[in-house]
Amino acid sequence: MPAPRPMTTAPASSPPGWTARPTVWARWPTRTRMIVLVLAIDLLAALLSCGVIVLNARSAVEVEMKAALANVELLVSDTIDLAQTAPPDTLLQTLRLRVQGLRHVRVAVLDASGTPVPAPSPRPHRHAYEAPPWFVALIAPEARQHDLPIEVQGRRIGTARITTQPRDEIDEVWGYAVFLSLASLFVSLGLLAALYVAFGRVLAPLTQLAEGLTQLERQDYTARLAPPASRELAVIAARFNSVAQALAETRAANRRLNRQLLSAQDDERRATALELHDEFGPCLFALEANAASVVRMAKAESEPDRTKLAQRAGEISAIVGQVQTLNRDLLNRLRPHALGQVPLPDCLVLLLRDFTRRHSGTTFTGTFDGLGAGYGDVTDLTVFRCIQESMTNAVRHGRARNVTVEAREAHDETGAHLTVSIRDDGGGIAPDHRIGLGLSGMRERVEALGGTLTLDNGSPGTVVRIRIPFDLERHEDTSAIPPA
Repeated sequence: MPAPRPMTTAPASSPPGWTARPTVWARWPTRTRMIVLVLAIDLLAALLSCGVIVLNARSAVEVEMKAALANVELLVSDTIDLAQTAPPDTLLQTLRLRVQGLRHVRVAVLDASGTPVPAPSPRPHRHAYEAPPWFVALIAPEARQHDLPIEVQGRRIGTARITTQPRDEIDEVWGYAVFLSLASLFVSLGLLAALYVAFGRVLAPLTQLAEGLTQLERQDYTARLAPPASRELAVIAARFNSVAQALAETRAANRRLNRQLLSAQDDERRATALELHDEFGPCLFALEANAASVVRMAKAESEPDRTKLAQRAGEISAIVGQVQTLNRDLLNRLRPHALGQVPLPDCLVLLLRDFTRRHSGTTFTGTFDGLGAGYGDVTDLTVFRCIQESMTNAVRHGRARNVTVEAREAHDETGAHLTVSIRDDGGGIAPDHRIGLGLSGMRERVEALGGTLTLDNGSPGTVVRIRIPFDLERHEDTSAIPPA
């Protein structure tokens, strides 16, 4: 399977934009690297085994040579003792024949003049595996030679020259080493083949994981992995499927929010257009009518009626005041103009006062003593909008008679955060309650700041709890905001 691309880091002294190239080893497939590691371990074990074999063989050959030399000396001495009565030539010939073809040693029988006693050439003994010279040089001990005098009735008639010959033993060791090496080679080849197949099956889920990650990279969140037999890889597959499911749900939620945002924009534009048409239109028409009446009065030949002029001026002034009120309400709905101009607690007090004016049947109370002057434009606007939307829902859907708002700073082991609660005594959350555009917008605003929003039944009514973290060190300087 293709190996995952390794993460490389540039050294501290490298120029910006520098990226290290992966090594040849890092570019190899994972299965190949594992097989190479096993093969390296096999080679190391083979080298250690060869070293052990060489050391043991040298010791064994040395012991074998000593034993063979002692045995041959005993054989020559016994032969001489048994043939004391035989003629010298017969004794030398008998001894030469008896020591012919011995393993590990070579015995040369010399007469009194030092001439070797001839004997039939022995049939050469060949091993199935003849050791190469370099192996002989590693194993062979130092050659030993021992001259044993041949004496008959106190007279020396010759010499038995005994020389060690470890080649036979070395050839046997070489044959054993060759057999052991071949057996180990076949076993290792079989083991490597089994490991190659096993690694392929073990790493197959990783191949599927890489393909799944490629699908996620291409924004295809339908990728799912079948749980493998391995428990550890099954956990990874389950986590991958959970992440893919979460990404799919997040993408679907983003699509829904985008559609809701577009709908909200269209609804806001439609509401603004209707308000401009239904509220501003009549006012402008009335202003135009009154202005035309004033013009007609001014153009008349007779003296204008000052009472009617004052009446028309009063009507124009009243209409202008109504237009200003409508314009202020519209601007506040689009963007609270007080935010950033006055402290946040005063903005919230003004918001409650405006709700009290527009909904006379509901009592709105608020506690904002624990709030600072401001927490940044985005945070202040989020708190303002969430309280505004929650009170709107309490009046519109819960038909609450009392709404209580509390906002304050809190500090604990997790850091500093704002806590906001909006409690009402309305009808509470219906069993078939569905999250609407307003609540989803509140949740999006709060979560964008790393906060949380919860909606619970208050018995009676509903409780909205909001928690928004803020950084004390990055707290905006609001000293320039004048008091309301």
